[in-house]
Amino acid sequence: MGCDICRRSAAAPTCSSTDASTSIDAVAGPIETDRDDRPNALGDATARHERRITIALFAAGLTTFASMYSTQALLPSLSAAFAATPAHAALSVSLTTGLLALAIIPAGVLSSRLGRTRVMIGSALTASVIGLLLPFSPTLEVLLAGRALQGVALAGVPAVAMAYLAEEIGAAGLGTAMGVYISGTTLGGLAGRLIPSFTLEAESWRWAAAAVGVAATICAIWFARTLPASRGFTSQPLGLRSLAADFAGHLRNTRLLALFGLAFVLMGGFVSIYNFLGYRLIGGKFGLSAATAGLVFLLYLAGTVSSTAAGRLADRLGRPRVLVVSVLTMGIGTLITLPDHLTTGLIGVLLCTAGFFGAHSVASAWVGSTATGNRGNASSLYMFNYYLGSSIVGGAAGLAYGWHGWAGVTLYVVVLILVAGALTTGLVATARRSAV
Repeated sequence: MGCDICRRSAAAPTCSSTDASTSIDAVAGPIETDRDDRPNALGDATARHERRITIALFAAGLTTFASMYSTQALLPSLSAAFAATPAHAALSVSLTTGLLALAIIPAGVLSSRLGRTRVMIGSALTASVIGLLLPFSPTLEVLLAGRALQGVALAGVPAVAMAYLAEEIGAAGLGTAMGVYISGTTLGGLAGRLIPSFTLEAESWRWAAAAVGVAATICAIWFARTLPASRGFTSQPLGLRSLAADFAGHLRNTRLLALFGLAFVLMGGFVSIYNFLGYRLIGGKFGLSAATAGLVFLLYLAGTVSSTAAGRLADRLGRPRVLVVSVLTMGIGTLITLPDHLTTGLIGVLLCTAGFFGAHSVASAWVGSTATGNRGNASSLYMFNYYLGSSIVGGAAGLAYGWHGWAGVTLYVVVLILVAGALTTGLVATARRSAV
């Protein structure tokens, strides 16, 4: 079964550590640090350590997002197999992200006590095991329960990755490293959609789920074997009073609140687009096959490029400028998808994808540099809102789709992007006042 799956999913991104390392070198370039550039043994060791961290977190992005969105391309097939409505089938995505959102803060707190690497590795491996069991689900309800458990298991990686990078990578290279991590999430999302899409052409949804489960497991093992131990981590006690004070401090920070709000609305809008894109392409005026419709997920590569580019540009030009351009790009792309024309629709999705991941790359790095106190808790709050938006806002988009098809989804997402624009305006104004 494993070999057959590998042959059928050959078009999807592979998880070879050698190839991926080369690819990362080409995209990210050398990771800069704020340390001394003197060519000594200590400097070389630091550079190797930071490059190994970047490669490992790239693998973490692959396995996490391949698992998280592995059923998104299967939604029409799940509707057919279990006689379920689109909104009911979409719970296989929103339950995962919703439970992940609820678990993400406890996972971040736990990592402050037990260690970043231990929590991330345990999370990735546990989620992979659950993913291998999902194809055996006898009913949709069992599948949904398994996906909910997988969401809880997955929480440890996104809850901790941002804080881990902020602690381990020098400030001058943090934007680039964060961009590479997020590019891994885009490739993981791409693999999690392409592998089942192509498998569906010849086999049932069960084989498609199994194929992506195997791929995610391989990447999780690669991540666990590559991730180096923390150097900048200091264990902190799990005192409820100190935790409450730390979270309250983050929630009083107006800049952090705006970043949390951005995560909620932008992720919710982005997931809404991809949740119902398959229904539009397979049915209605387009009538594409499952495999052909699955090719649209290649547009995720735009996010791979934009996340890395946005991180590097933010280091060079400043976060406010890059964030504004990214949000505008997402909004323009969403509007372009509205007409029932395949070419313009694909261009719109490409722009929407590039804009979203550019904004996420900038915002996530901004959280790490803005937070005072425990950065892990600030990162957890950001990711809590990120995945809560995916679950609540992405799930509610089913109502918009049922109301007026793709036009309803487009209007829904445009409203969300307008809210994101208002939050971005506030962030830029605050940043300018701080610079004066």
